[in-house]
Amino acid sequence: MDIKERIEIIDDDITRQPVHAIVNAANSSLLGGGGVDGAIHRAAGPQLLAECRTLGGCPTGQARITKGYNLPAKYVIHTVGPVWEGGDQNEDRLLENCYRNALKLAVEHDIRTIAFPSISTGIYGFPIERASRIAAKTVKAILEQEQRIEKVFFVCFGQHDYQVYQEAVKEVFGTEK
Repeated sequence: MDIKERIEIIDDDITRQPVHAIVNAANSSLLGGGGVDGAIHRAAGPQLLAECRTLGGCPTGQARITKGYNLPAKYVIHTVGPVWEGGDQNEDRLLENCYRNALKLAVEHDIRTIAFPSISTGIYGFPIERASRIAAKTVKAILEQEQRIEKVFFVCFGQHDYQVYQEAVKEVFGTEK
């Protein structure tokens, strides 16, 4: 399958995605929060919080995996994105690591389809134009090396984010999605 066919951008609710795993843009405690994190915890049910309590948190740029519980996805991969501090605090590398480590866990757990939110672009303030290009470049590099991942979805929240991701994927993959 052509690499361009293995990426898709959608404007939808990540908690409703019928994929093997969804990625949670979590905080370092992994105990829930606002935005995507809160929505995933609410949709998955209290068992997710109970399992997250056993993990001991997660450093920025790293990832942890749990069951999906009441979600359509079998797994939730939690990753902690960087807080934007102007771009000179290693934010780009930390964000790249979020995508890389989430996909590494996906391969280790035989996850074939995975859905990502726009990590760090909400309350953490990472500029979405920059973040979307980092996401697209990192995912492309992994897909070029890893055939076991069949499909990666970028699940956007709203038309603005959707358009930004369309442009990033077009630039990085050389096609419009």
